[in-house]
Amino acid sequence: MIYNIEYETMPREAIEAIQLKRLKATLDNVYATVPFYKEKFKEAGMEPSDIKTLKDLSKVPFTVKQDLRDNYPYGMFAVPMNNVVRIHASSGTTGSPTVVGYTKRDIKTWSELMARSLAAGGATPGDIIHNAYGYGLFTGGLGVHYGAEELGASVIPVSGGNTKRQIVIMKDFGPTILTATPSYTLHLAEVANDMGIDFKDLNFKFGIFGAEPWSETMRQDIQNKLGITACDIYGLSEVMGPGVAIECFEAQKGLHVFEDHFIAEIIDPETEEVLPYGEMGELVFTSITKEAFPIIRYRTRDITSLSVEPCICGRTHVRMNKVSGRTDDMLIIRGVNVFPSQIESVLMKSNEIAPHYQLIVDREGNLDNLTVKVEIDEAHFADEVKQLQNLSNKISHNIKEYLGVSAKVKLVEPKSIARSEGKAVRVIDNRKL
Repeated sequence: MIYNIEYETMPREAIEAIQLKRLKATLDNVYATVPFYKEKFKEAGMEPSDIKTLKDLSKVPFTVKQDLRDNYPYGMFAVPMNNVVRIHASSGTTGSPTVVGYTKRDIKTWSELMARSLAAGGATPGDIIHNAYGYGLFTGGLGVHYGAEELGASVIPVSGGNTKRQIVIMKDFGPTILTATPSYTLHLAEVANDMGIDFKDLNFKFGIFGAEPWSETMRQDIQNKLGITACDIYGLSEVMGPGVAIECFEAQKGLHVFEDHFIAEIIDPETEEVLPYGEMGELVFTSITKEAFPIIRYRTRDITSLSVEPCICGRTHVRMNKVSGRTDDMLIIRGVNVFPSQIESVLMKSNEIAPHYQLIVDREGNLDNLTVKVEIDEAHFADEVKQLQNLSNKISHNIKEYLGVSAKVKLVEPKSIARSEGKAVRVIDNRKL
């Protein structure tokens, strides 16, 4: 490989020594260059010099997305704009977008981390990567692109959309690695089937999928339909972009966090107490090598847990379990907490339905009602009405049994739920209207 993987196999003590050194330097930097952080530290009655050990990080105040919006667009940058060579931003659907910047060195770091990520997911310098993540202000497309070039692989910068054209390119160009969101990947398989092309006849070996929560049952569905090994990748623009953590193709069991660049914590989202390894809670990240846009104790809202169990691949970094949902995506239905991925896991156990669904929440009087709209598989669309009613009742019963929430299941015809070229829209919460 063209990069040094020494950091991925270091003993725990060595990793933590590097983290502490880089953390101290980062805290000194943001205190001196970012007014927001200096004020935050003063409000907490502390200074960077108070951090003596990694455990002391718990004394540092959190950063939340609203802080980034309040300092829109460049108030969180730690370098002058003439040192910023790239600007990305998240979507602004619920307010001002969150804007992040990168120095030339940041781009190099990101490229190396994405090269390490792609390699962990099965890519080699001889592979051809079909990159169906969106290019532009979204970090996914360019993140994968630069990583593929850093790795020495060939990259096809196809982005999202033009799905039929993508299938033709896959057939003609012979890519071996697919990068996309899981939901768009299933759409690609669906369109390929309509065109008379079996994904298993293409050259793909591995797929690296992320940018949205997806269940183990969806992974199995993707692997079965595409004939590939599917790995989960994690990242978010506020921390860097994709490449913060990834599963290795050998184990496919937890995402290795690149701890030489990021410190991960799990907290109780209510009490904000730091939780031990193995306990489920909200994921918090601190970047320790970023120049333009360092982020300190950023509350991601993603729900997961961390593990230090040894991995068969030999990497020693902590692993985070597949994200089960987000605290801001969680639905509370008549007092029961429900994540879309939990509903998905129940749905995917039924062979008669397709992996395309939406959750619709309405309020009648003081009561919340959940409707699960899910497509029938084409092979079962012609089943008798009684059979379909029995299927609907069975799924509704399973949701109640496994999740403790009542839901009306509405079976709809194949391909009637809108497909997304990026992140799938899973929830329509009419209570917010």
